[in-house]
Amino acid sequence: MGIQGGRESLFFSFKFSHFAKMSGTWLLLLQLLSLTLVSHLFHTSLGDVGTAAQYSPPYLPTACYGSDPSPFPSSNLFGVAGDGIWDNGASCGRQYLVRCISASKQGACIRDQTIQIKIIDYVGSAPSLPTANDTTMVLSKTAYETIANPAIADQFINIEFLLV
Repeated sequence: MGIQGGRESLFFSFKFSHFAKMSGTWLLLLQLLSLTLVSHLFHTSLGDVGTAAQYSPPYLPTACYGSDPSPFPSSNLFGVAGDGIWDNGASCGRQYLVRCISASKQGACIRDQTIQIKIIDYVGSAPSLPTANDTTMVLSKTAYETIANPAIADQFINIEFLLV
């Protein structure tokens, strides 16, 4: 056995014996500190991941509210449900937290920007065409531009969304 091998085993035995001598309170504190550090290193998500395109006016009529503009949020942060979240019309009025997580081009997402949107229509009946087909949702021009830079983003972005 070489000197280096002896050092390694001496090093490891010192570390383990040191932890064995720690009191229960200090050991618990060290474990909690380690768990906290690890949890901050990894972003956990409770939402779903999907895609979003954008569409421009006209926004009326809608499958949810017909020609009535009163249910539209004054912020213009609204969206159209794709097939995956339409739920046979039950998604009308649902609100989602949405953030851009990636796009085909770097820098398209506006970092740390999350919006709350309201579903006001179904993609199959929207009066204007989205920039991409088969997305989870289609966002109003205002909503899309709040979380992504349309000059950089291609036709759609990857999103994380959570039902509120």
